[in-house]
Amino acid sequence: MIYRFSARQFIVKQLALLLASALIGYWFGHVWLVLWLVTAVNLALHYRHLLAVIQWLWHKNLLYPPESNGIWGHVYDGIYRRIRYYRSRQKQLNFRIKQYRDGAEALPDAAVVLDLNYKIGWSNKKANRLLGIRWPQDSGQRITNLVRSLVLNKYVEKSDFSEPCALVSPENPNQQLELRFMNYGDDQYLLLARDVSQLKRIEKMRRDFVANVSHELKTPLTVMRGYVEMMQDHDSMPTQWQKSLRTVEDQVTRMDRLVQQLLVLSRVESHNEDDIRHQINLPKLIDAVMEDIYFLNQEKQHELILDITPELGILGVESELKSACSNLIVNAMSYTQHAGTIKISWQKVNDKCIFSVEDNGCGIAEQDILRLSERFYRVDKSRSRDTGGTGLGLAIVKHVATNHKGRLKIRSELGKGSCFSLEFPVEESFRIVS
Repeated sequence: MIYRFSARQFIVKQLALLLASALIGYWFGHVWLVLWLVTAVNLALHYRHLLAVIQWLWHKNLLYPPESNGIWGHVYDGIYRRIRYYRSRQKQLNFRIKQYRDGAEALPDAAVVLDLNYKIGWSNKKANRLLGIRWPQDSGQRITNLVRSLVLNKYVEKSDFSEPCALVSPENPNQQLELRFMNYGDDQYLLLARDVSQLKRIEKMRRDFVANVSHELKTPLTVMRGYVEMMQDHDSMPTQWQKSLRTVEDQVTRMDRLVQQLLVLSRVESHNEDDIRHQINLPKLIDAVMEDIYFLNQEKQHELILDITPELGILGVESELKSACSNLIVNAMSYTQHAGTIKISWQKVNDKCIFSVEDNGCGIAEQDILRLSERFYRVDKSRSRDTGGTGLGLAIVKHVATNHKGRLKIRSELGKGSCFSLEFPVEESFRIVS
Protein backbone atom coordinates (compact mmCIF):
# COMPACT_ATOMS: atom_id res chain seq x y z
CA MET A 1 0.00 0.00 0.00
CA ILE A 2 1.36 3.44 -0.96
CA TYR A 3 0.88 6.23 1.57
CA ARG A 4 1.36 9.91 0.89
CA PHE A 5 2.68 11.64 3.98
CA SER A 6 1.26 15.06 4.95
CA ALA A 7 2.81 16.91 7.91
CA ARG A 8 -0.30 19.09 8.29
CA GLN A 9 -2.59 16.06 8.40
CA PHE A 10 -0.31 14.34 10.94
CA ILE A 11 -0.29 17.36 13.28
CA VAL A 12 -4.08 17.76 13.00
CA LYS A 13 -4.57 14.08 13.92
CA GLN A 14 -2.26 14.34 16.93
CA LEU A 15 -4.00 17.50 18.18
CA ALA A 16 -7.42 15.90 17.64
CA LEU A 17 -6.34 12.85 19.67
CA LEU A 18 -5.09 15.03 22.52
CA LEU A 19 -8.24 17.19 22.46
CA ALA A 20 -10.50 14.11 22.52
CA SER A 21 -8.46 12.65 25.39
CA ALA A 22 -8.73 15.92 27.33
CA LEU A 23 -12.51 16.10 26.81
CA ILE A 24 -12.96 12.50 27.98
CA GLY A 25 -10.77 13.18 30.99
CA TYR A 26 -12.70 16.34 31.78
CA TRP A 27 -15.96 14.38 31.52
CA PHE A 28 -14.71 11.86 34.11
CA GLY A 29 -12.85 14.47 36.16
CA HIS A 30 -9.37 12.93 35.50
CA VAL A 31 -7.87 14.95 32.64
CA TRP A 32 -4.17 14.21 33.34
CA LEU A 33 -4.79 10.53 34.01
CA VAL A 34 -6.60 10.05 30.69
CA LEU A 35 -3.89 12.00 28.82
CA TRP A 36 -1.21 9.82 30.42
CA LEU A 37 -3.05 6.60 29.54
CA VAL A 38 -3.60 7.68 25.93
CA THR A 39 0.06 8.71 25.60
CA ALA A 40 1.22 5.37 27.08
CA VAL A 41 -0.98 3.38 24.69
CA ASN A 42 0.23 5.49 21.74
CA LEU A 43 3.86 4.95 22.79
CA ALA A 44 3.30 1.18 23.14
CA LEU A 45 1.86 1.06 19.63
CA HIS A 46 4.90 2.93 18.30
CA TYR A 47 7.26 0.50 20.05
CA ARG A 48 5.32 -2.43 18.57
CA HIS A 49 5.74 -1.00 15.08
CA LEU A 50 9.41 -0.30 15.79
CA LEU A 51 9.97 -3.93 16.78
CA ALA A 52 8.11 -5.01 13.63
CA VAL A 53 10.48 -2.88 11.52
CA ILE A 54 13.53 -4.42 13.22
CA GLN A 55 12.07 -7.90 12.75
CA TRP A 56 11.41 -7.17 9.05
CA LEU A 57 14.82 -5.66 8.35
CA TRP A 58 17.01 -8.08 10.29
CA HIS A 59 15.20 -11.37 10.76
CA LYS A 60 12.80 -11.79 7.85
CA ASN A 61 14.01 -12.22 4.30
CA LEU A 62 10.99 -10.43 2.85
CA LEU A 63 10.86 -7.64 0.27
CA TYR A 64 7.45 -6.32 1.27
CA PRO A 65 7.04 -4.51 4.64
CA PRO A 66 4.32 -5.22 7.22
CA GLU A 67 0.90 -3.62 6.64
CA SER A 68 0.20 -0.53 8.69
CA ASN A 69 -1.67 2.76 8.66
CA GLY A 70 -0.77 6.18 9.92
CA ILE A 71 2.73 7.42 10.42
CA TRP A 72 4.21 3.91 10.38
CA GLY A 73 2.58 3.28 7.03
CA HIS A 74 4.59 6.23 5.73
CA VAL A 75 7.77 4.84 7.32
CA TYR A 76 7.23 1.36 5.81
CA ASP A 77 6.42 2.87 2.45
CA GLY A 78 9.56 5.05 2.49
CA ILE A 79 11.85 2.17 3.41
CA TYR A 80 10.21 -0.09 0.83
CA ARG A 81 10.61 2.44 -1.96
CA ARG A 82 14.24 3.06 -0.97
CA ILE A 83 14.93 -0.69 -1.02
CA ARG A 84 13.34 -1.01 -4.44
CA TYR A 85 15.40 1.92 -5.73
CA TYR A 86 18.69 0.49 -4.49
CA ARG A 87 17.83 -2.99 -5.75
CA SER A 88 17.17 -1.49 -9.18
CA ARG A 89 20.50 0.33 -9.06
CA GLN A 90 22.21 -2.85 -7.89
CA LYS A 91 20.77 -4.76 -10.85
CA GLN A 92 22.02 -2.08 -13.23
CA LEU A 93 25.44 -2.16 -11.60
CA ASN A 94 25.59 -5.96 -11.75
CA PHE A 95 24.62 -5.81 -15.41
CA ARG A 96 27.39 -3.29 -16.12
CA ILE A 97 29.92 -5.40 -14.24
CA LYS A 98 28.82 -8.47 -16.18
CA GLN A 99 29.18 -6.56 -19.45
CA TYR A 100 32.66 -5.40 -18.43
CA ARG A 101 33.73 -8.90 -17.45
CA ASP A 102 32.27 -10.47 -20.58
CA GLY A 103 34.13 -7.87 -22.65
CA ALA A 104 37.37 -8.49 -20.78
CA GLU A 105 36.97 -12.26 -21.19
CA ALA A 106 36.42 -11.78 -24.93
CA LEU A 107 39.77 -9.98 -25.28
CA PRO A 108 42.47 -11.97 -27.10
CA ASP A 109 44.97 -10.68 -24.52
CA ALA A 110 45.41 -11.35 -20.82
CA ALA A 111 43.93 -8.46 -18.79
CA VAL A 112 44.85 -7.73 -15.17
CA VAL A 113 43.63 -4.78 -13.08
CA LEU A 114 46.27 -3.58 -10.60
CA ASP A 115 46.30 -0.92 -7.91
CA LEU A 116 49.10 1.65 -7.59
CA ASN A 117 51.16 -0.87 -5.61
CA TYR A 118 50.81 -3.40 -8.47
CA LYS A 119 48.52 -5.66 -6.45
CA ILE A 120 45.97 -7.70 -8.38
CA GLY A 121 42.36 -6.59 -8.23
CA TRP A 122 40.90 -8.64 -11.07
CA SER A 123 42.02 -10.72 -14.04
CA ASN A 124 40.43 -12.58 -16.93
CA LYS A 125 40.84 -16.26 -17.75
CA LYS A 126 43.47 -15.57 -20.41
CA ALA A 127 45.72 -14.23 -17.62
CA ASN A 128 45.72 -17.72 -16.11
CA ARG A 129 46.89 -19.30 -19.36
CA LEU A 130 49.58 -16.71 -20.14
CA LEU A 131 50.73 -15.49 -16.72
CA GLY A 132 49.51 -18.16 -14.32
CA ILE A 133 47.30 -15.68 -12.44
CA ARG A 134 44.10 -17.11 -10.93
CA TRP A 135 41.30 -14.84 -9.83
CA PRO A 136 39.96 -14.49 -7.15
CA GLN A 137 42.54 -16.75 -5.45
CA ASP A 138 45.40 -14.37 -6.28
CA SER A 139 43.50 -11.19 -5.49
CA GLY A 140 45.67 -8.80 -3.45
CA GLN A 141 48.94 -10.43 -4.52
CA ARG A 142 51.65 -8.27 -6.06
CA ILE A 143 52.10 -9.04 -9.76
CA THR A 144 55.90 -9.42 -9.44
CA ASN A 145 55.42 -12.09 -6.75
CA LEU A 146 53.42 -14.27 -9.14
CA VAL A 147 55.20 -13.49 -12.43
CA ARG A 148 58.80 -14.19 -11.48
CA SER A 149 60.98 -12.23 -13.90
CA LEU A 150 63.97 -9.97 -13.36
CA VAL A 151 62.98 -8.07 -16.52
CA LEU A 152 59.50 -7.36 -15.14
CA ASN A 153 60.92 -6.28 -11.76
CA LYS A 154 63.20 -3.73 -13.42
CA TYR A 155 60.39 -2.56 -15.68
CA VAL A 156 58.02 -1.99 -12.75
CA GLU A 157 60.69 -0.29 -10.64
CA LYS A 158 61.48 2.10 -13.50
CA SER A 159 57.76 3.01 -13.82
CA ASP A 160 58.26 4.13 -17.42
CA PHE A 161 55.52 2.43 -19.40
CA SER A 162 56.01 4.26 -22.70
CA GLU A 163 57.44 1.07 -24.21
CA PRO A 164 56.14 -2.51 -23.76
CA CYS A 165 57.94 -5.09 -21.65
CA ALA A 166 59.04 -8.29 -23.42
CA LEU A 167 59.57 -11.45 -21.38
CA VAL A 168 59.25 -15.21 -21.47
CA SER A 169 55.97 -16.67 -20.21
CA PRO A 170 56.29 -18.22 -16.72
CA GLU A 171 53.90 -20.94 -17.88
CA ASN A 172 55.73 -21.85 -21.10
CA PRO A 173 59.45 -21.14 -21.69
CA ASN A 174 58.87 -21.28 -25.47
CA GLN A 175 56.27 -18.54 -25.34
CA GLN A 176 57.23 -14.88 -25.77
CA LEU A 177 54.98 -12.29 -24.12
CA GLU A 178 54.58 -8.55 -24.56
CA LEU A 179 53.25 -6.65 -21.52
CA ARG A 180 51.80 -3.17 -21.58
CA PHE A 181 50.89 -1.11 -18.50
CA MET A 182 48.47 1.80 -18.81
CA ASN A 183 46.63 4.09 -16.42
CA TYR A 184 43.14 2.82 -15.62
CA GLY A 185 41.03 5.31 -13.70
CA ASP A 186 42.64 7.48 -11.04
CA ASP A 187 44.33 4.86 -8.89
CA GLN A 188 44.70 1.71 -11.00
CA TYR A 189 46.75 0.18 -13.80
CA LEU A 190 45.52 -2.07 -16.56
CA LEU A 191 48.03 -4.73 -17.59
CA LEU A 192 47.56 -6.28 -21.02
CA ALA A 193 49.72 -9.27 -21.99
CA ARG A 194 49.69 -10.94 -25.39
CA ASP A 195 51.48 -13.85 -26.99
CA VAL A 196 53.94 -12.58 -29.60
CA SER A 197 55.77 -15.87 -30.16
CA GLN A 198 54.53 -16.18 -33.73
CA LEU A 199 55.42 -12.58 -34.52
CA LYS A 200 58.90 -13.10 -33.06
CA ARG A 201 59.37 -16.22 -35.15
CA ILE A 202 58.24 -14.44 -38.31
CA GLU A 203 60.48 -11.47 -37.54
CA LYS A 204 63.45 -13.80 -36.97
CA MET A 205 62.71 -15.59 -40.25
CA ARG A 206 62.63 -12.23 -42.02
CA ARG A 207 65.95 -11.14 -40.49
CA ASP A 208 67.57 -14.48 -41.30
CA PHE A 209 66.24 -14.33 -44.85
CA VAL A 210 67.54 -10.78 -45.40
CA ALA A 211 70.90 -11.64 -43.84
CA ASN A 212 71.28 -14.84 -45.90
CA VAL A 213 70.21 -13.25 -49.18
CA SER A 214 72.44 -10.24 -48.58
CA HIS A 215 75.39 -12.50 -47.76
CA GLU A 216 74.79 -14.63 -50.84
CA LEU A 217 74.62 -11.54 -53.05
CA LYS A 218 78.09 -10.39 -52.03
CA THR A 219 79.91 -13.06 -54.03
CA PRO A 220 78.18 -12.55 -57.43
CA LEU A 221 78.48 -8.77 -57.03
CA THR A 222 82.20 -9.10 -56.34
CA VAL A 223 82.62 -11.33 -59.39
CA MET A 224 80.61 -8.93 -61.55
CA ARG A 225 82.66 -5.95 -60.37
CA GLY A 226 85.88 -7.83 -61.14
CA TYR A 227 84.85 -8.64 -64.70
CA VAL A 228 83.67 -5.07 -65.31
CA GLU A 229 86.97 -3.63 -64.08
CA MET A 230 88.91 -6.14 -66.18
CA MET A 231 86.96 -5.22 -69.31
CA GLN A 232 87.45 -1.51 -68.64
CA ASP A 233 91.23 -2.00 -68.58
CA HIS A 234 91.26 -2.90 -72.29
CA ASP A 235 92.27 0.16 -74.29
CA SER A 236 90.67 -1.26 -77.42
CA MET A 237 87.21 -1.18 -75.83
CA PRO A 238 84.84 0.94 -77.97
CA THR A 239 83.61 4.19 -76.40
CA GLN A 240 79.99 3.05 -76.45
CA TRP A 241 80.91 -0.11 -74.51
CA GLN A 242 82.99 1.88 -72.03
CA LYS A 243 79.95 4.06 -71.27
CA SER A 244 77.78 0.97 -70.78
CA LEU A 245 80.37 -0.62 -68.50
CA ARG A 246 80.54 2.54 -66.36
CA THR A 247 76.78 2.38 -65.98
CA VAL A 248 77.02 -1.30 -64.97
CA GLU A 249 79.78 -0.43 -62.49
CA ASP A 250 77.67 2.35 -60.95
CA GLN A 251 74.71 0.01 -60.50
CA VAL A 252 76.91 -2.74 -59.06
CA THR A 253 78.34 -0.21 -56.61
CA ARG A 254 74.84 0.89 -55.65
CA MET A 255 73.72 -2.72 -55.21
CA ASP A 256 76.81 -3.48 -53.14
CA ARG A 257 76.06 -0.49 -50.91
CA LEU A 258 72.50 -1.75 -50.44
CA VAL A 259 73.75 -5.24 -49.51
CA GLN A 260 76.18 -3.77 -47.00
CA GLN A 261 73.40 -1.71 -45.41
CA LEU A 262 71.12 -4.75 -45.25
CA LEU A 263 73.82 -6.73 -43.47
CA VAL A 264 74.37 -3.90 -40.97
CA LEU A 265 70.62 -3.60 -40.36
CA SER A 266 70.37 -7.35 -39.85
CA ARG A 267 73.14 -7.28 -37.24
CA VAL A 268 71.62 -4.29 -35.45
CA GLU A 269 68.14 -5.84 -35.40
CA SER A 270 69.47 -9.08 -33.91
CA HIS A 271 71.08 -7.12 -31.06
CA ASN A 272 70.70 -8.93 -27.74
CA GLU A 273 70.38 -7.06 -24.45
CA ASP A 274 72.91 -9.49 -23.01
CA ASP A 275 75.54 -8.42 -25.57
CA ILE A 276 78.64 -7.13 -23.86
CA ARG A 277 78.77 -3.34 -23.85
CA HIS A 278 81.96 -1.42 -23.38
CA GLN A 279 82.94 2.09 -22.44
CA ILE A 280 83.12 3.84 -25.80
CA ASN A 281 85.22 6.97 -26.26
CA LEU A 282 82.64 8.59 -28.50
CA PRO A 283 84.64 11.80 -29.18
CA LYS A 284 87.49 9.62 -30.51
CA LEU A 285 84.99 7.55 -32.52
CA ILE A 286 83.53 10.75 -34.04
CA ASP A 287 87.05 11.86 -35.00
CA ALA A 288 87.58 8.55 -36.80
CA VAL A 289 84.30 9.00 -38.68
CA MET A 290 85.21 12.57 -39.58
CA GLU A 291 88.42 11.43 -41.28
CA ASP A 292 86.33 9.68 -43.93
CA ILE A 293 83.80 12.54 -43.98
CA TYR A 294 86.48 15.13 -44.82
CA PHE A 295 87.45 13.04 -47.81
CA LEU A 296 83.84 12.78 -49.00
CA ASN A 297 83.36 16.51 -48.45
CA GLN A 298 85.94 17.49 -51.07
CA GLU A 299 83.26 17.73 -53.75
CA LYS A 300 80.47 19.59 -51.89
CA GLN A 301 82.71 21.76 -49.73
CA HIS A 302 80.36 21.91 -46.74
CA GLU A 303 81.30 23.91 -43.67
CA LEU A 304 81.60 21.29 -40.92
CA ILE A 305 81.29 22.67 -37.37
CA LEU A 306 82.16 20.37 -34.48
CA ASP A 307 80.97 20.93 -30.91
CA ILE A 308 82.20 17.86 -29.04
CA THR A 309 82.59 17.38 -25.27
CA PRO A 310 85.94 15.53 -25.12
CA GLU A 311 85.42 13.92 -21.69
CA LEU A 312 81.93 12.50 -22.38
CA GLY A 313 81.82 8.77 -23.14
CA ILE A 314 78.96 6.30 -23.55
CA LEU A 315 78.36 2.60 -22.81
CA GLY A 316 77.56 0.62 -25.92
CA VAL A 317 78.65 -1.37 -28.95
CA GLU A 318 81.28 0.52 -30.93
CA SER A 319 80.38 -0.81 -34.38
CA GLU A 320 76.71 0.11 -33.95
CA LEU A 321 77.44 3.62 -32.64
CA LYS A 322 79.92 4.25 -35.44
CA SER A 323 77.37 3.15 -38.03
CA ALA A 324 74.68 5.43 -36.53
CA CYS A 325 76.93 8.51 -36.34
CA SER A 326 78.25 7.92 -39.85
CA ASN A 327 74.76 7.51 -41.32
CA LEU A 328 73.49 10.75 -39.79
CA ILE A 329 76.48 12.77 -41.00
CA VAL A 330 76.47 11.27 -44.51
CA ASN A 331 72.72 11.93 -44.80
CA ALA A 332 73.24 15.57 -43.86
CA MET A 333 75.99 15.89 -46.48
CA SER A 334 73.91 14.21 -49.17
CA TYR A 335 70.82 16.36 -48.72
CA THR A 336 72.49 19.73 -48.13
CA GLN A 337 73.24 22.00 -51.07
CA HIS A 338 76.80 22.80 -52.14
CA ALA A 339 78.81 24.74 -49.52
CA GLY A 340 76.11 24.30 -46.89
CA THR A 341 76.63 24.28 -43.13
CA ILE A 342 76.55 21.12 -41.01
CA LYS A 343 76.92 21.26 -37.23
CA ILE A 344 77.89 18.06 -35.39
CA SER A 345 77.42 18.07 -31.62
CA TRP A 346 77.98 15.66 -28.70
CA GLN A 347 76.88 17.23 -25.43
CA LYS A 348 75.32 16.47 -22.07
CA VAL A 349 72.01 18.35 -21.75
CA ASN A 350 70.18 17.97 -18.42
CA ASP A 351 69.55 14.23 -18.00
CA LYS A 352 70.38 13.31 -21.61
CA CYS A 353 73.53 12.79 -23.65
CA ILE A 354 72.77 14.03 -27.15
CA PHE A 355 74.56 13.41 -30.43
CA SER A 356 73.05 15.70 -33.05
CA VAL A 357 73.65 16.57 -36.69
CA GLU A 358 72.07 19.82 -37.85
CA ASP A 359 72.14 21.15 -41.41
CA ASN A 360 70.67 24.00 -43.45
CA GLY A 361 69.67 21.76 -46.34
CA CYS A 362 66.38 21.16 -48.13
CA GLY A 363 64.46 20.05 -45.02
CA ILE A 364 61.65 17.51 -44.75
CA ALA A 365 57.88 17.94 -44.94
CA GLU A 366 56.02 17.31 -41.69
CA GLN A 367 53.99 14.41 -43.09
CA ASP A 368 57.17 12.54 -44.01
CA ILE A 369 59.02 12.85 -40.69
CA LEU A 370 57.16 10.04 -38.92
CA ARG A 371 57.98 7.58 -41.73
CA LEU A 372 61.64 8.43 -42.19
CA SER A 373 62.90 5.52 -40.07
CA GLU A 374 60.93 2.93 -42.04
CA ARG A 375 62.96 0.53 -44.17
CA PHE A 376 63.35 1.67 -47.79
CA TYR A 377 61.20 4.77 -47.24
CA ARG A 378 62.34 7.71 -49.36
CA VAL A 379 60.90 11.21 -49.31
CA ASP A 380 61.95 11.85 -52.90
CA LYS A 381 62.75 8.71 -54.86
CA SER A 382 64.35 10.53 -57.76
CA ARG A 383 66.60 12.47 -55.40
CA SER A 384 67.63 9.30 -53.55
CA ARG A 385 68.82 7.83 -56.85
CA ASP A 386 71.00 10.86 -57.42
CA THR A 387 72.50 10.72 -53.94
CA GLY A 388 72.82 6.95 -53.86
CA GLY A 389 70.55 6.51 -50.84
CA THR A 390 69.23 3.07 -49.91
CA GLY A 391 66.42 4.07 -47.54
CA LEU A 392 67.99 1.99 -44.76
CA GLY A 393 70.26 4.48 -43.01
CA LEU A 394 67.72 5.94 -40.58
CA ALA A 395 66.24 2.48 -39.92
CA ILE A 396 69.72 1.44 -38.76
CA VAL A 397 70.07 4.59 -36.64
CA LYS A 398 66.69 4.01 -34.97
CA HIS A 399 67.57 0.41 -34.05
CA VAL A 400 70.96 1.50 -32.69
CA ALA A 401 69.23 4.11 -30.51
CA THR A 402 66.77 1.52 -29.19
CA ASN A 403 69.58 -0.96 -28.49
CA HIS A 404 71.33 1.71 -26.39
CA LYS A 405 68.20 2.70 -24.40
CA GLY A 406 67.94 5.90 -26.39
CA ARG A 407 65.75 7.33 -29.09
CA LEU A 408 66.02 9.08 -32.43
CA LYS A 409 64.47 12.55 -32.62
CA ILE A 410 63.92 14.42 -35.88
CA ARG A 411 63.24 18.13 -36.17
CA SER A 412 62.93 19.64 -39.63
CA GLU A 413 61.36 22.47 -41.58
CA LEU A 414 60.92 22.25 -45.33
CA GLY A 415 63.39 24.50 -47.13
CA LYS A 416 65.27 25.49 -43.95
CA GLY A 417 67.10 22.37 -42.81
CA SER A 418 66.93 19.45 -40.40
CA CYS A 419 68.29 18.30 -37.07
CA PHE A 420 68.70 14.59 -36.30
CA SER A 421 69.46 13.74 -32.66
CA LEU A 422 70.34 10.57 -30.79
CA GLU A 423 69.36 10.93 -27.13
CA PHE A 424 70.87 8.55 -24.56
CA PRO A 425 70.11 8.40 -20.81
CA VAL A 426 72.79 10.12 -18.77
CA GLU A 427 73.06 6.91 -16.69
CA GLU A 428 74.63 5.24 -19.75
CA SER A 429 77.45 7.79 -19.95
CA PHE A 430 80.79 8.04 -18.16
CA ARG A 431 83.57 10.58 -17.78
CA ILE A 432 86.68 9.98 -19.86
CA VAL A 433 89.83 10.42 -17.83
CA SER A 434 92.78 11.61 -19.89
